[in-house]
Amino acid sequence: MKKILLFSLVILMGFQATASELYEAIMAYQADRSSLSRKYSNPLSEEYFLRMEQLYRDWMGNLEALSYDSFSEDGKTDYLLFRNHLEKQSYFHNSEFQEYKTVAHVAGFSSHLQAFYTNRRKAKQPESPKLAAAFEDSHRLMLADWEKMKKSKPFESWQKAELAANVIAALRKNTEEAYNFYFDYDPEFTWWMQEPFAKVNKGLQEYEAFLKTHFENTVIKDDGSGIIGKPIGKMAIEKELEFEFINYSPEELIKEAEKQYAWCEKEMLKASNELGFGNDWKAALEMVKNTYVPAGVWPGMVTEMADEAIAFLEKYDLITVPELAKETWRTSMISAERQRVSPFFLGGEEIQISYPTSDMTHEEKMMSMRGNNPHFSRATVQHELIPGHHLQQFMNQRHHPHRRLFSTPFWTEGWALYWEFNLWDKDFPRSAEDRIGMLFWRMHRCARIVFSLNYHLGKMSPQECIDYLVEKVGHERANAEAEVRRSFTGRYGPLYQIAYMIGGLQFYALKAELVDTGKMTEKAFHDFIITQNTVPVELLRARIKGETLPKDYKSSWRFLD
Repeated sequence: MKKILLFSLVILMGFQATASELYEAIMAYQADRSSLSRKYSNPLSEEYFLRMEQLYRDWMGNLEALSYDSFSEDGKTDYLLFRNHLEKQSYFHNSEFQEYKTVAHVAGFSSHLQAFYTNRRKAKQPESPKLAAAFEDSHRLMLADWEKMKKSKPFESWQKAELAANVIAALRKNTEEAYNFYFDYDPEFTWWMQEPFAKVNKGLQEYEAFLKTHFENTVIKDDGSGIIGKPIGKMAIEKELEFEFINYSPEELIKEAEKQYAWCEKEMLKASNELGFGNDWKAALEMVKNTYVPAGVWPGMVTEMADEAIAFLEKYDLITVPELAKETWRTSMISAERQRVSPFFLGGEEIQISYPTSDMTHEEKMMSMRGNNPHFSRATVQHELIPGHHLQQFMNQRHHPHRRLFSTPFWTEGWALYWEFNLWDKDFPRSAEDRIGMLFWRMHRCARIVFSLNYHLGKMSPQECIDYLVEKVGHERANAEAEVRRSFTGRYGPLYQIAYMIGGLQFYALKAELVDTGKMTEKAFHDFIITQNTVPVELLRARIKGETLPKDYKSSWRFLD
């Protein structure tokens, strides 16, 4: 009886009653990877690269041994996701290994130090007099290598020099951790090792600082913007797109972004004329920016906008919103320092609000208020909360949670942006000012594609990206600087900024194919997507259409056509 009641409860609450055949394997792989990354704590060592390479190779072998044709449709989807993940991890891991090998010689003196920290993992008691001599020997060899480096040709780029410095930094961190493990717990170790360790540690710090500056002076590291990123080049961009199931070249995506921008500009002109500014849409934009509310009023308006968006979804029966999802979101404020990187909302279960603080300059305060005016935020509140990131995260914890391993911004950010498209079509903006606010963000997402891809292709500098946002979108300059800094120095992958618009267009194309043709209701379409977890939209397309993909499937969907 208890089992029957539980099953009924599961169905009523809309949860999946069964997991796919790959669930346990995917969870085991994640556990293996986490265990190994904790054990092999120096990610810039040959030991680490070889062990993780073996992990990917072993799991790829395990996967290939499975019978793909015997799996359910969810199992087949998980198989393709898992294989794609392993291929991507292996490809970029090998690329990083090859890069490491080009600078590994800077740590050629380190065999005694590596042996010390690897023995520490098993708490092997050191022979302290011999270890002290080994540290003295390591210090002497390091100084000799350093002298050779001073006389050698500098690294050809600052990126290479920084990687070499990071190799030494990782070595020092692991050596210091091992030293602290024994220090004061082993009296003999403490007596013998205090002076040799201090000498080696100081030498490593100084050697690291030297390596960081040991590159050709002709190589520009900072273009004056203060933003120092790492463009990855055309080949890496194309591989990233392949692993994201995006069957387009960077150049094609830039062309699409320019097309989308032209549409936005036409709509901006309509709104500008409606407000009496003629074709000077930037003047209309300035007027909208100046509708900001005083500091202290803003957080309450965020709540009002969130409730309004949820009411709109439920009025038109667009998607199922669980009551607990509506209950559990909350707010917080972003610090003045973090607003240098995140000048606008961030979201999820907790919506983080950017607005001025007392220690900002007057200019910074005005930029913060103007850039977060109510009309700009009409798009961003629902993007961050419901039906955007908060609802996504809420559902991802409850449906196919193992698929969070395969997280893709084309699903995460694409879904949130798709709703901006969808709500625009449903007349969610109430006025010309609202339309300008929503169009500002759509223009911004177009610009992100143009400047981020061109940056990684080596065609735009960070300063040029900032100027582009100010000129083409109408950003406050400080906010433009923060957006570019976030794009290139934050913890975002190289495709993250293009994923908003491109992912949104994928969902929009899929809706046109299934909902606009009458094959599904809009609510059924949205409810299916939000319960599949973070999956490349092309695989979602096959799953929702009931198509069985072959084991060797590669991306083929030309959604922009």
